[in-house]
Amino acid sequence: METRNPMFGALDISTSGLAAQRTWLDTISANIANAQTTRRADGGDGPYLRQVALFSPGDGQGGAGVHVEKIVEDYAGKPREVKDPGHPDADARGIVRYPNVDLATEMVNAMVAVRAYEANVTAAEATKSIVASTLRLLA
Repeated sequence: METRNPMFGALDISTSGLAAQRTWLDTISANIANAQTTRRADGGDGPYLRQVALFSPGDGQGGAGVHVEKIVEDYAGKPREVKDPGHPDADARGIVRYPNVDLATEMVNAMVAVRAYEANVTAAEATKSIVASTLRLLA
């Protein structure tokens, strides 16, 4: 097992938060980009399914912090149905199914992810300042 320098523990935690928030923001961006995608990338039946990042405590390697354990498809929301008989993905009734992506929800989540990212940057900068002060005292 790797021994971590306790002086850098807070920096490791902040770094894990930065990575997790970036992954969450990537997931949100994919949802927004695919809000009108009527087909699944894997060829499955139906439209794109909203993606959700699942956070877990720890950095994934036994340390403190947070990590994204996995990205899962959200089956909770129903696809939006629009009558458009001319659309290539319309069913026999002329209904096209669009993803369960709500742009307002995704935008709010994006703002939360950005603020959490900024908070982790601030914590990392504070840790860096404390470490620098400690090193000056020891020199």
